Amino acid sequence: MKKWLLTLALCGMLFAEEGVKQVVFDLKTGDIATFEKKVLQGIAYHKAHYEGKLEKLDVAVVIHGDAYKFFIKDLKHSPYKNDTALAKIHDDLSKRIATMANTYEVEFLMCEATMKALKIDQSNVYDFVKMTPNSTIGLIDKQNEHFAYLPIH
Repeated sequence: MKKWLLTLALCGMLFAEEGVKQVVFDLKTGDIATFEKKVLQGIAYHKAHYEGKLEKLDVAVVIHGDAYKFFIKDLKHSPYKNDTALAKIHDDLSKRIATMANTYEVEFLMCEATMKALKIDQSNVYDFVKMTPNSTIGLIDKQNEHFAYLPIH
């Protein structure tokens, strides 16, 4: 069994793409300032850093906890309808998040289990957000794809 695992590990290293780093962010916070700093500004900074070294950074973000609110199309039809601070910046925030998905190629994965518990309809979530059965499965899958784990709480 140990020889089999060692063989698999060595094959994985042989086929790993040179010059590509991978990170999965565990996004749980609903704090706007933290989201701004760690996701919107942070990911752009990290991507630029690796591009400057002629390397690529693949980024995935697993969304759960209080972070759902950043990925809602229509706040009025969500549990966040009374969040006045979010409502003030929602339009700008939605454009910036879309830029992260489209220009920076960030993969966003949302925990479907709690989304259902919060009664958030999938049609009210940005189209570029993919569903994962729950946040733990999303994080396990990405870490097994050799993504480094970074929490944002």
